[in-house]
Amino acid sequence: MPDAAKPFIFVCGADDFLVNRLGKTRYDELTADVTDEFAREIISGFANNVGEVESAINRFRESVQTVSMFGGKRVVWFKDVNFLADSVTGRAESTLKLVDDLKELLATVDPAQVAIVITAAPIDRRRAFPKWCEKTADFSLVGGGDGEGGSEALGGVILAEARELGVTFGEGAAQLLLAKVGANTRLLIEETRKLATFAGGPDGKATVIEEAHVAELTANTAEGDFFEAAEAFFSGDLKWTLAALHHHFFTGGDARPIISAMQNRNRILIQVRALVDSGEARVGQRGLDGLPKAATAYGHHFIGVTEKSAYNLFSQNAWYVGKLAGSGKLPSLRRLIDNQQDFIRAFEEIVKRPNEQNEVLREMAVRCLSAA
Repeated sequence: MPDAAKPFIFVCGADDFLVNRLGKTRYDELTADVTDEFAREIISGFANNVGEVESAINRFRESVQTVSMFGGKRVVWFKDVNFLADSVTGRAESTLKLVDDLKELLATVDPAQVAIVITAAPIDRRRAFPKWCEKTADFSLVGGGDGEGGSEALGGVILAEARELGVTFGEGAAQLLLAKVGANTRLLIEETRKLATFAGGPDGKATVIEEAHVAELTANTAEGDFFEAAEAFFSGDLKWTLAALHHHFFTGGDARPIISAMQNRNRILIQVRALVDSGEARVGQRGLDGLPKAATAYGHHFIGVTEKSAYNLFSQNAWYVGKLAGSGKLPSLRRLIDNQQDFIRAFEEIVKRPNEQNEVLREMAVRCLSAA
């Protein structure tokens, strides 16, 4: 519940979806007993330049200073504020002056006359205004900070959502969901709700979201690595691979994303194979053992590579790498290198035969898997 002792509510964080979701909860709490629709107002704080920042703050000022028609308390939500970020607009001297004006306005507002909710994402917490809000307002920081935490922070989001829905994630299910969806908070939450509904069954009792549920029901939106054809190919199952290719092209798919997915996975497996052959890692029932130790020994070769990439095994999630390596028999290094050459050959072929992409990939699959 809102802190009645504070003059306004301030919700901020790196993720606009999470920030606005909590902001809406606070706004709904404040407006629950407000029957006069004119006493409720939502003002957009989104601005692309200094001129729009000034317009947004002026609209907010007018709303806050408007007297309720029937003498009751007004509730104003200043939503989607983005000019408090470390951006060109946020750093502009004119913006900083306007933010000072906003601070003066908030300092003079009578909370007995108007209740205020401000939601801001992203935000530069080093600046004076957020620090002042933290001391003065009913302050909430969503997500733990300015984007740090990565998959760990997102994992906390879906685990919290599952608890609220009365379900839990089984072993490997949460990690698989993160790998398939990626850093899309809104979609992660929606997928968690969908999975919870499915896992709950007809009785709706608390139960477990299993890894198999995620594999079957969640679409592959993060990267191309989870295409069915890639899964089938690296399992070594030619019949499944050909069926997956048929399904892909029957629905109007293109060959290039499949080749890209296969190349990316193959690059990772080449590096895994090299570590396994050297005895520095081992593929077991739980995935790949020894990756952190190998990263200590070889990570310096990738200095300057900060983004996740199939070229750098150590930029990958350790659990995800274990799933790739353990999903089927790990091919020999020679076979993996030959695969990469076949992928290049297939790409060259689809350039020459753009209307025969299905046939090109079927031929490639037969060559690779028959020789494996």
